[in-house]
Amino acid sequence: MTGMTSSARPLLNRRLAEFGTTIFAEMSALALRTGSINLGQGFPDTDGPEEIREAAVRALREGHGNQYPPGPGVPELRTAIAAHQQRRYGLSYDPDSEVLVTAGATEAIAAALLALLEPGDEVVALEPYYDSYAACIAMAGGTRVPVTLRPHEGSFRLDLDELRDAVTDRTRLLLVNTPHNPTGTVLTREELTAIAELAVERDLLVITDEVYEHLVFDEAEHVPLATLPGMRERTVSIGSAGKTFSFTGWKVGWVTAAPALVTAVRSAKQFLTYVSSGPFQYAVAEALALPDTYFEAFREDMRVKRDLLSTGLTEAGFKVFRPSGTYFITTDIRPLGETDGFAFCRALPERAGVVAIPNAVFYDHREEGAPFVRFAFCKRTEMLMDAAERLRKTFAR
Repeated sequence: MTGMTSSARPLLNRRLAEFGTTIFAEMSALALRTGSINLGQGFPDTDGPEEIREAAVRALREGHGNQYPPGPGVPELRTAIAAHQQRRYGLSYDPDSEVLVTAGATEAIAAALLALLEPGDEVVALEPYYDSYAACIAMAGGTRVPVTLRPHEGSFRLDLDELRDAVTDRTRLLLVNTPHNPTGTVLTREELTAIAELAVERDLLVITDEVYEHLVFDEAEHVPLATLPGMRERTVSIGSAGKTFSFTGWKVGWVTAAPALVTAVRSAKQFLTYVSSGPFQYAVAEALALPDTYFEAFREDMRVKRDLLSTGLTEAGFKVFRPSGTYFITTDIRPLGETDGFAFCRALPERAGVVAIPNAVFYDHREEGAPFVRFAFCKRTEMLMDAAERLRKTFAR
């Protein structure tokens, strides 16, 4: 007696059948096995500000958040999120009815899609996309409709005509991510205005993933969709502390939206984690109130690291798409005589002692992403220098 039934029916829900172990788990295991530098998964290798870490310790010791926090999030954090949106973007949200704290942005995405979709609803998403989008749309019974960002003059661009053509009578919402993972593209005000006009014209909801809002470089500007005409009442905006403050393990994210949308998302969220990250919520409330100098220094540090790794990758022979945001660099491996990102990334640890992620995992149209490979630069400078040198030694001609 094995305890397993002999039924021919698969154990895994068919909606999730296409989603096996994530590529991140596979590549991180490969990094450990080979002792490689892991530029695959997007997490920093140093902690964020010491005073924020100490704020979490203080909360633990003082008993703040050690028991279940309020379902919508602790008042201090909801107030800090609302103040951040007002100070940064002139967006006014009521902390009590228009802010919801979640277990990272991943839960915010899941709860929003589970709440707002009915089976058969179509979701237009920008491809390549963060891998949880596809899984969450599937869990909600929705149908994903990818609109592909394609290389153009050194970056990945959105074809607005293609976006418009993707919307049908079955489209329920648009799922937008800017700054965009994995391509590093930051959608322009003109592009976002066109998206907003389309959403208003077709009466669509919009979920906008803005977790990299503080990581925009050079002349790029982060424009929250909710600031554009007609969007405040139809947009679910998602933010996160992990990427901004380099405490990804704390899993503190949030939703800001009109009361009816927050109520809907909270209805799904309460049956996922219910609540999470109690003491860390108090620390993140303090983090959001850090002076502008913190955010400026953080962005500048990441810009320097972006440039360091971009130079190393270029010198190794990759074609580099220099990102305007996030902490990822997408490269084209065809100049190296390679065309299959999966095979390239699986062989790279043994060849060069470096781990990267094949962008094809972020595509429905796998062939569109086949020659592209993503590297994370949110690592210590000496590690980036070492990785760049390993890649140069392996590939530079």
